[in-house]
Amino acid sequence: MRTLAQQITEYAAGLPEGTPLVAKGLLHLGNRAAVDQALSRMARRGALLRIERGIYAVPVPTRFGNRAPAASALIEGLARQRGETVVPHGAAAANELGLTTQVPVRAVYLTSGRSRLLTLGAQVIEFRHAPRWQLALAGRHAGKVLRALTWLGPQHANEAIAKLRARLSASDLAEVASSRGQLPTWMAKEVSTLLQH
Repeated sequence: MRTLAQQITEYAAGLPEGTPLVAKGLLHLGNRAAVDQALSRMARRGALLRIERGIYAVPVPTRFGNRAPAASALIEGLARQRGETVVPHGAAAANELGLTTQVPVRAVYLTSGRSRLLTLGAQVIEFRHAPRWQLALAGRHAGKVLRALTWLGPQHANEAIAKLRARLSASDLAEVASSRGQLPTWMAKEVSTLLQH
């Protein structure tokens, strides 16, 4: 008969890279106490990475040894599992849009859930609780624009708007402008100028 740890290993092998493992998702293999104990022992042995209390991930084998799964895959999995909205921080969005040359050193994400730190191998990922308007248009190009403008602030928004007007498509401009009702006053004014040619 296979041990619970072997069953968990086989089950996890069939999951996509970065899918978080939690005890509640493994109750079909055994009772809660046994699953918790098996996950904890597997993490101590190095068969699993402990991401956060009660959340584990399978390390990815490479020819140089095991590595942590891709952060983006794990974050998507956590967001799906918990029903949270998770988006990259405004600094990352501004860099991606070419509004700044600064590359964020630390992975920071805005979330509708609680603020917390996750450890993914040697990388620390920070989740910051954010108001609903900062999470608007999640997963859309227009949403990155909103978060970049928020990060840049009112003093640099004019300059960024001029660059964005030249780079964004008409549909993206309209989508950003459609979210004005949710935004703070300073930002709604700046976003309104996107539509003026």
